[in-house]
Amino acid sequence: MNDLLVVEGLQQIFGGRDRTHAVDGVSFRIPAEPTIISLVGESGSGKSTIARIILGLLHPTAGRVLYEGTDIFTRDRKWNRKFRGEVQAVFQDPYSVYNPVYKADRVLKLVIRKFGLAKTKAEAEMLMDEALRAVDLRPEEVLGRHPHQLSGGQRQRLMLARVYLMRPRLIIADEPVSMIDAGMRASFLNILLDFRETHGISTLFITHDLSTAMYLGGEIIVLYQGRIMERGQTRGVMDDPQHPYAQLLISSIPTPDPRRRWEEDLSAGPLAEAGAGISSGRDRCLFAERCPAVMEKCWGARPHLQAVDVDDAAETSRHVACYLYS
Repeated sequence: MNDLLVVEGLQQIFGGRDRTHAVDGVSFRIPAEPTIISLVGESGSGKSTIARIILGLLHPTAGRVLYEGTDIFTRDRKWNRKFRGEVQAVFQDPYSVYNPVYKADRVLKLVIRKFGLAKTKAEAEMLMDEALRAVDLRPEEVLGRHPHQLSGGQRQRLMLARVYLMRPRLIIADEPVSMIDAGMRASFLNILLDFRETHGISTLFITHDLSTAMYLGGEIIVLYQGRIMERGQTRGVMDDPQHPYAQLLISSIPTPDPRRRWEEDLSAGPLAEAGAGISSGRDRCLFAERCPAVMEKCWGARPHLQAVDVDDAAETSRHVACYLYS
């Protein structure tokens, strides 16, 4: 079976003289069967830029994105309509995506009208009720209200109700729970899991919060300065990270022990002075300055992803970009 989505050699460079490499040679695949893949990393790691490119909102400097084998940037108008219907986005800010002038109903009514989902007003109302209940919202508490009358969690779930109406094949969720209260996060994540199991909808989940990625399971891709450092099954990577950056990132997660102080600074050990002057460009490991296991070769060439053996027999797809596994 062909892959649903293929990201191939993606590169995004911003600026002229002082260039910023937001995405640097990223490749991964989302299979045709329903799945959840989490992109994780610190701020500035390229997560949201990748999402914008996949959605067609930003044209990459290099590389391509294939949806069902078709390059999304060489599509015609008919194909574009199909793509927009099958790949839906849920963004971070539940406050800015709504027009405060209109009632919340409009978000659902526009989808129903634009895609011809109902023939009568009664049928449209039935579809809206069904979609709202599918995301744990009571229609009487949402319909007829303006966005400012809804909580952040309600607004985000209303976006999922809109997605439910579309029945897409893929959701691009960019930090969707970072601005809603903790009590509603589990509810939102459970809806994504239900969408996968019940409706066959895959999700590319973008987050800096490793606990939410752990909750969703599936596969995880760890990014650093626009590059993939490690990828594999979420449980395996979280329990036994192989790349030094992944190890450092996961070790920074706060624990419920009040006696242990959370060190937010991810700096790891002293600067490797022996190699600091060898290469200041990007043809090297970008984590070398912070890596406690840095070697001379890390400064001379870029390490590429390679398959590594892990103790977990159930995991066969761990890949790490590190010379420790050469």
